[in-house]
Amino acid sequence: MKKKTVYIETTVVSYLAARPTGDLVGAAWQKITADWWGTQRRRFDLRTSDVTVAEAGRGDAVAAERRLGALADCALLPVTEAAEELSEALVRGGAVPEKAENALHVAVAAVHGVDYLLTWNCRHLDNAETKPVMREICQEWGYVVPEICTPQELMGGAGMADEIIEEVWWIKDEIAREHGYDVGRLGAYFRRLGRERAQREENGAAAGGRTAAEGAESVTWMEADFGSRRGGGDDR
Repeated sequence: MKKKTVYIETTVVSYLAARPTGDLVGAAWQKITADWWGTQRRRFDLRTSDVTVAEAGRGDAVAAERRLGALADCALLPVTEAAEELSEALVRGGAVPEKAENALHVAVAAVHGVDYLLTWNCRHLDNAETKPVMREICQEWGYVVPEICTPQELMGGAGMADEIIEEVWWIKDEIAREHGYDVGRLGAYFRRLGRERAQREENGAAAGGRTAAEGAESVTWMEADFGSRRGGGDDR
């Protein structure tokens, strides 16, 4: 059976390649993205475009290399004249803000008949209020807009994303309870974690940095904290 196609937008590889974060939501999105990439991506034919490649190549050289490495699995779709015209129509119609890249992601995927557009850009792309406008404009131009969704929404019923979200909220509630639901105490707690993480990164840089294998074997503070709160080890 022919596989469905998925257009990989920049935010997906950004979360996939990012360093562990102390932000609970960001950590959850990183975990969900890694799970999707590891367990779901082979169910689909992956697509992207030079728009994504250009965005992924910006910024820190090491991080950009990781993002571009992930995109190596994706077939490149050309940014055609038809896609550029459709992206301009999407901006004029208010379907996406006046940022060329956002409109081009949708337009390239639509012009090439891609089934899904995978993104974590929930403000400008996976937006319940603007997606009907995208569909209407694409239909007027003779195209079908892809189903725009996050990795969490394209798990194929695997259920892992819900478990991850449940764990993250459990940790958040435990931390809040232990600090008396006091905003000041919570702020101090997360600032301390940030300082500790920055110190670890500084120590790592001074020692010549970590290898990719060492980075893969490390755990985030959230995972370590979760293990201690659940009783440690693998007994979650």
